[in-house]
Amino acid sequence: MSTAVELRGVGKSFTSVRDRRTEDVFSDFSLTVEPGELVALVGASGTGKTTLLHMVAGLERPDTGHVSGVGPGGDHGRLGVVFQQPRLLDWLPVRANVEIALRSAGLDPGAADAALAQVGLSEYADKYPSVLSGGQRQRVAVARAFAVDPSVVLLDEPFSALDELTGRRLRLLLQDLWTRQRRVGLLVTHSPAEAVFLADRVLVLAGRPAKVVREYHVSLPRPRSPEDPALFDLHRRVVADLL
Repeated sequence: MSTAVELRGVGKSFTSVRDRRTEDVFSDFSLTVEPGELVALVGASGTGKTTLLHMVAGLERPDTGHVSGVGPGGDHGRLGVVFQQPRLLDWLPVRANVEIALRSAGLDPGAADAALAQVGLSEYADKYPSVLSGGQRQRVAVARAFAVDPSVVLLDEPFSALDELTGRRLRLLLQDLWTRQRRVGLLVTHSPAEAVFLADRVLVLAGRPAKVVREYHVSLPRPRSPEDPALFDLHRRVVADLL
């Protein structure tokens, strides 16, 4: 198999509008995500986790180095993204929100119903997003991301705005979708428990410029249980790295 996503010697900096000071977010940073692998990035706010996702998606360009992703000029097919907020079009029914993504990808919009069925929202296909709960809206966002049969899935704090019970249900749903067809995934999260539950590898980022200070391989087979003692032990180790 060829490498799915790769960052080689990446440098990225931002200049403050207020005082014109330039700060390096990444310097000579490298990361490889293999086909079928879901990698979680955890770290304090401001360590560049979302910036890294944006570079893979082609929304940000590195100042130096190379990013092999799926954005403009990328060579790895379609991209699915689930953001912290669902970012739905409230003036369109749920089905139409998914159909837009399918049309943009050059796919049959008729596949929207199957995508909604996968996330348990068939009965809401003709409803408008404004009448859905927060968890249901995020299910639509997940359906939209997976409907386009993406080669790479980027997850930017996808469940952080939800209550704990709803977030748990959606993590189980995401695990189910991932188990059916493994892709290439990058997950940004502030939740060590979410990281170890979903990912094959957990990278702890720290510092400015950001570095990988610890790497954990999660070898437990899927489906995983949130109550698995082995996951809880790994969760405690990740938390200790973040303190």
